Amino acid sequence: MNFIRGLLLITGVLVLLVTALVELTGDRLIHSYIWYMLAFFLFVTSFSHYVAHLGLKHDQANLHVYYFTSMGVRMVFCIIAIFLYRFYHEEQVMQFVFNFFVLYFTYTAFEIYALLSNLRRNSKKQI
Repeated sequence: MNFIRGLLLITGVLVLLVTALVELTGDRLIHSYIWYMLAFFLFVTSFSHYVAHLGLKHDQANLHVYYFTSMGVRMVFCIIAIFLYRFYHEEQVMQFVFNFFVLYFTYTAFEIYALLSNLRRNSKKQI
């Protein structure tokens, strides 16, 4: 439950930050699809954690395979999302990509932090 709580906390902070930026700057910094991007990253991060958690639960010796698979799937989903946006929309592409990658790096950093804290707990049990 710690991961879920942290994921909801970081998403809540991002929602507050995005809301404040939209109120202060309008559409200059934040793309109009930001809410879809937040939902997308909430789903993709949850799915990636689920796959990595399966690896930790069932096959600890090959956890890296599960983790890298989840990272690869995340990257493919993100490439598809950017390609679909670019294919169907020609306006505000740079703003979309900038917002998308800020969210990508934020959620990836959170996932790595959560995974490292989980692995740290497991390595202390083994010592």
